[in-house]
Amino acid sequence: MRAVVDGGTAELVADPDHPHAYSLLIDGAPQSHVDLDDPARLEFAYQRRIGHVIDLVAPPGRPLHAVHLGGGALTLARYVAATRPRSTQQAVEIDAALVGLVRSELPLDRTWRIKVRTGDAREGLARLPEGWADLVVADVFSGARTPAHLTSGEFLDDVLRVLRPGGWYAANLADGGPLAFLRGQVATVRTRFEESLLAADPAVLRGRRFGNAMLLAANRELPVVDLTRRIACDPHPGRVEHGRPLRDFTGGATPVTDATAQASPAPPAEVFR
Repeated sequence: MRAVVDGGTAELVADPDHPHAYSLLIDGAPQSHVDLDDPARLEFAYQRRIGHVIDLVAPPGRPLHAVHLGGGALTLARYVAATRPRSTQQAVEIDAALVGLVRSELPLDRTWRIKVRTGDAREGLARLPEGWADLVVADVFSGARTPAHLTSGEFLDDVLRVLRPGGWYAANLADGGPLAFLRGQVATVRTRFEESLLAADPAVLRGRRFGNAMLLAANRELPVVDLTRRIACDPHPGRVEHGRPLRDFTGGATPVTDATAQASPAPPAEVFR
């Protein structure tokens, strides 16, 4: 199925191996994968990594207050609802037409406490109450690029305002060699949070391939060993950088401010071929 949405042409492609599962593409770029029969099944590698974070952010099964900046097909919100019943979630998605398509073709369970607001992610975050969220997930792309105003220290100040003490921030980012954007994002997070880690395909971390990376941060100790093990055992294994290796990776990168922020780099044309 194809439909014109605010961000381009959306396409829902059926999964040949699962009768009620679909991939969402925007202008040919894969955005999300949803299995209506099993919302706890995460197909994309970056979604699996954030899924591990959701599994570890609090004791198993405990309901969460979660914020999703960038709704897409609401894959991760569905995962939270399926694995942690009675969770309360807020999703902010700028593309109203896409929200309508997802509600129509990939409907949510009526018992799930997921509220979807249309609008800019940073403006939506600013409307949330102080200390409300256990987890804030940023997965926002305009086309295939993270908007500049969602990459700065000032943006993270509002993330911290919305998080409860000890809450976690997870961001899905994309970059390729020489990884200047990703290094800048790590440097920025380190100015606001006590602990951080980066998880990605090893080839991405070496700058050999353009791809996704998950940046995780909190003002408390992170379960680095457990998360590393889970990510290493995924169908598409990833590597976790933390501590001194992450500091070495960041090098002399300068933290990003609203005045200096730039959108993430556009992926090479061959990425989605």
